Amino acid sequence: MPKPLSLPFDPIARADELWQHRWGEVPAMAAITSIMRAQQILLSQVDGVVKPYGLTFARYEALVLLTFSQKGELPLSKIGERLMVHPTSVTNTVDRLEKAGLVTRRPNPDDGRGVLAAITEEGRRVVESASRELMAMDFGLDGYGPDQCREIFDILRPLRIAAGDFADGEGAPAAPGRSE
Repeated sequence: MPKPLSLPFDPIARADELWQHRWGEVPAMAAITSIMRAQQILLSQVDGVVKPYGLTFARYEALVLLTFSQKGELPLSKIGERLMVHPTSVTNTVDRLEKAGLVTRRPNPDDGRGVLAAITEEGRRVVESASRELMAMDFGLDGYGPDQCREIFDILRPLRIAAGDFADGEGAPAAPGRSE
C-alpha cells in the first residue's frame, strides 16, 4: 500500500485549535486522537513485519504467550485472559495458527471441556524470526529512546489500571526494563 502524502500541517493540532474555538480547551481530545493515530501507525508497521510470516499482531502475541509458558501450551481460556480478548477472538486466532501449522490443539487433561493450544516447532521458529525483526525496528518506536518508552508505559499504566486490566498491588512486576 502506498504511503499517503504528508499534510503540510498537523491535523490533530488543527482539530485541537478548532475544538477550542467551538467548545473550549479539552486537552483530552487531542491526547486521545494522538493515541488512536499512534495505534494505527504502530499496528500498520508491526503488521508489515509479521505479515510475511502469515501472522497478524494478535496471532504473533498468542505465539509469544505460548513461548513464555512453561510447557509451550496453555488453555484457550488462559490465552484470552492474558491477551485480554474475547473467547471468540482466541478461538479464531488459534484456528488460524493451527491451519498454518504453528500450533496444535489437544484436550486439556485438567479440564474435561477445555482445550490446550500448544506451539509447534515451526511456530517457535516463526516467532523467533518475527521477534528479531520486530526488535530490530523497535516495534515501530525507533523514534524514542529506552527512557521515553518506559515513560510511555508509565503514562498509560493508570489508564490500564482504571480499565481493570490488572490489580495495582504489591508484587506487581516493575515497568519494562526496570528492576525495582
